Parts: sequence; C-alpha cells; structure tokens
Amino acid sequence: MSHAVGQLGEDRATQYLIDQGVRILARNYRTKRGEIDVVADDAGTLCFVEVRLRESSTYGSPLATVSAKKQQRITYAAMEYLARHVSLAKKYPCRFDVVAIEQIPLRVTWLKNAFFSATRY
Repeated sequence: MSHAVGQLGEDRATQYLIDQGVRILARNYRTKRGEIDVVADDAGTLCFVEVRLRESSTYGSPLATVSAKKQQRITYAAMEYLARHVSLAKKYPCRFDVVAIEQIPLRVTWLKNAFFSATRY
C-alpha cells in the first residue's frame, strides 16, 4: 500500500473519530521502536489508535491484521508517549483501539480495547 493511500485511510479514520466526539491529541507519533497512528481523548480515556485499511474483506478483516509484533510496537510507542506526557499519564486511563476501514463497500469499524499490553513495564 502506498504512503498516500495509507494517509487517506488515517485521514478518514481521524475524521470518523472526530465525528464520534473524540478529541485528537496527536497523529503519526513515531519512536525508534514503533508508531501510533492516532492518540485521542475519548471522554476521559487516552486512546492509542491503530488504523488498518483494506480494499475489501475478501481476504479477511482489517481488524485481523494487527499482529502480536505490531501490538508490541504500538505498546512501546505508547509507553514513550506516556513518559513524555506524564500529566496525561497521571490523569487518564489508557486503552488500545483499532479503526478498521474497508473501502469496498465503505465500512468503518472502531474496536475499543482491541488488545491489551502484554509488555512488562
């Protein structure tokens, strides 16, 4: 998938979250060990959101593409984000979400608490 297509998916997911009343705090937060597509505040919960885009679900749901290795990279990036934003870490509970987008037909699915961190802190 090209960078432009991936960016389009992230833009669509971000707008979907905004339409659901979520406040976007950061996009494309990158560290040496991982990346978080969207960091958001959902009614007082700090959400680390992975965006997955597929043309269709013919070969499986985009939700199923978040591997254990990908979850670990997201978790490490979230830990770094929290270390750099200590006031948020103290104020908000956190969770890991996935926004899955299928383009044909267009379907957006927001899975809250998509996975839990297995990383020891």
